[in-house]
Amino acid sequence: MIVEIFLVCLLAKVNHYKLKYLFYTWTFYIVLLIQCVLVYIEFSVFFNDYYFIQHVYLIEPAIILSFMFSMFVYKLYKPAITGSFFIVIGTLLNKFVISQNGGKMPVFPSFSYITGYVSPELLGSVDGLHVLGGSNIKFKILTDYIDYGYSILSPGDVFIHLFVCIMLYYLIRALNEKYSNSNDISGFRRKI
Repeated sequence: MIVEIFLVCLLAKVNHYKLKYLFYTWTFYIVLLIQCVLVYIEFSVFFNDYYFIQHVYLIEPAIILSFMFSMFVYKLYKPAITGSFFIVIGTLLNKFVISQNGGKMPVFPSFSYITGYVSPELLGSVDGLHVLGGSNIKFKILTDYIDYGYSILSPGDVFIHLFVCIMLYYLIRALNEKYSNSNDISGFRRKI
C-alpha cells in the first residue's frame, strides 16, 4: 500500500492540504502502526523470511479496522461506507476468480522476478492460495498481475485498497478543516 498512500498524499498536497496535521491526532498513529507492520511483512520476503506471509490474511482486516477510530472521532461515515462498497466489490472479484480457478489465485509476476520478491519455486509453497499462472487460467484479467516489485495485486485487491485511499484522504481533509483555521494548536497539546 506504499504506492497508494503516496498517491493519496500527493493528491492531498495538490489540493493544498497539509499532511502535518495527521500527526496531531492519536487516531493516525494506529493506522501508521498497522501500515508499518504491513511494510515489514512485505519486505521481510526480500530477506527470505516467509513466516509472516502465511498470516498476511490477518493484516487486511487490521488495516480496515485501524481506521475505525478516525471514522468515529472525525465522523467519516460517508467515506467509510463508500470505501466499504469498494471492499465488497474487490472481495467479490477475488472470490469469483478463485472459484473459477480451482480454489487458487493465479499470480503472474513480472517485476517481482527482477527484484527477487518471488520465484517460480517459491510461489506455490508459501501459502495454499496462490499459484503461478499459466495459459489455462480463467479470467486472467482478474488475477494477480499488477506487480509493484514487492507486492502483486489483482484488480479486486486494488478495489479493496481504495478503502484505505478514501479514508486516508478524508482524514487528511477533516484534520485540515479542524486545524487550518487556527494557527494555534496548543489546545490540541493540552488535550493530550
